[in-house]
Amino acid sequence: MLALGRRVGTAMQWSLGRLTRVTPSASVLPQRSHSSSSSSNQRQQCMEEDLDPQQLALLEEPCILVDEADVPLGAASKRQCHLMRGGSSPLHRAFSVFLFNSAGELLVHRRAHTKITFPGHYTNTCCSHPLHTPQETIEEGALGVRNAAQRRLEFELGIPQEQARPSDFTYLTRIHYASPSDGMWGEHEMDYILFLQKDVTLNPNDNEVEDVQYVKREDFERFLRGLQESNIPITPWFALIAQKFLPLWWKNLDALDRFTDHHNIHHLLE
Repeated sequence: MLALGRRVGTAMQWSLGRLTRVTPSASVLPQRSHSSSSSSNQRQQCMEEDLDPQQLALLEEPCILVDEADVPLGAASKRQCHLMRGGSSPLHRAFSVFLFNSAGELLVHRRAHTKITFPGHYTNTCCSHPLHTPQETIEEGALGVRNAAQRRLEFELGIPQEQARPSDFTYLTRIHYASPSDGMWGEHEMDYILFLQKDVTLNPNDNEVEDVQYVKREDFERFLRGLQESNIPITPWFALIAQKFLPLWWKNLDALDRFTDHHNIHHLLE
């Protein structure tokens, strides 16, 4: 295992993330009474005062709202998509990148403690959202999502765009999951799984990434046990993918076409 970043910091509570069933609502965004809305907004403002300024600014980004069939419904800010209302948050499009080097080692990272959801958690190479922009809403071949992945790999990990072109990504499938991060923020995502095998240059963004490592396939279970023994958590989507899909896909990096499924969505809700 090759460490490329800073040393792992203070250990945190281990958790695979609690998955929650989301109750469908009649509208895209939850409706609240005036009194409950006022109280919630005051609490939200107080909590946001403590957020990192860069992460707070990113809450204005427009995410893509979708239904459970991944049909686009419109746009909502990152803030709206991640605020928990009545135990859930609006379903929106996301992606998870798994980048492997030429030796077949997986690049994982620890999310910075400045992150709003799941700070300090280890996770896959890159996890983010396509934006509601012309470039990232292209449906054909999930090109919009792949454009977004290229953008975020550069932003989070400093990977030059010419080293991770949209055509380099293999779009495997989609998973639908939900998980609270804390009492205020959470995730509810239609997550596109993207694989990429390239040797790349890394220059991590300290505001996004605390540590990066390459992990060999034969060392992956030992790596996860080491995190658990050190009370370091992993993100719920990474846990789901690692448990249900990753071992088979990783073993077949040269034959991923056998596992692509763009028709079915894996609904992984309890």
